[in-house]
Amino acid sequence: MPSTPYVANKPKDIPTAEALRARIPGWGVDLDPKDRPSYPQEVFDPAGTGAHWDYPEEQQGGENRERSIEHGQLTPVFGTSVPLKGVSGSIRRYAYRYSEARAAHWLLLLAGDRVDAWGSHLVSIAKLRPDNPITETGVLSEGRRHGIASRFGKRRVDVNHQWLDPIVVGGPWVAATAGAVLVARAIRRRGRG
Repeated sequence: MPSTPYVANKPKDIPTAEALRARIPGWGVDLDPKDRPSYPQEVFDPAGTGAHWDYPEEQQGGENRERSIEHGQLTPVFGTSVPLKGVSGSIRRYAYRYSEARAAHWLLLLAGDRVDAWGSHLVSIAKLRPDNPITETGVLSEGRRHGIASRFGKRRVDVNHQWLDPIVVGGPWVAATAGAVLVARAIRRRGRG
C-alpha cells in the first residue's frame, strides 16, 4: 500500500514540518491554531469519521490526469464526467504546473473556466440556439422569490459585492452585442462603398 493521506488512520512515516516546508512553498501557514477556522472543534477521531476502508481501489485511466504538485500521486478516485478539452483544457493543464499556494494556479483555472464558458456560448450561437441571459442567470427569481428582501437586515456577506453582479453577468453580453453591432455596421459600409 502506498504512503497516502487516503487512509482511516494517520500514516506513521509523516515528514517533518521542516522537510515539508522545504518541499512545498507556503506549507505550514496554518500551523498556529489561531489561524485555523476549525480550531478548537477540530479533533482527530478516525472512529468518529465513519471511514471504514484503509485504501480504496484505484480508479483506472489516471494517466495524463491533472494532479496538484503538492501530492505525490493522483487521488484514488477522480471525476471523469467533464474531461478537459480544447484551449480551455490546455489552460487548465498548464495551471497544474504551479503550486496551489500560488495565485497563478488559481488565476489560470479561472481563465480556463471563462474560455470554456465563452466557447460554450459560441457553440450555442453556432447551433442557432443562443443562451438566454435573462432566464438562465436566475435574474427573474429576484422578484419572484423575495431576492431583494432577503438581502437586507440579514447580515449577508454577499451584499457587499452585489453591485458587481450585473457588471459581471451582463457586462460581457453588452460588450458582445456592441461588438456585433460594430461589425455589422462595418460590413454594411463596405457593401455600400
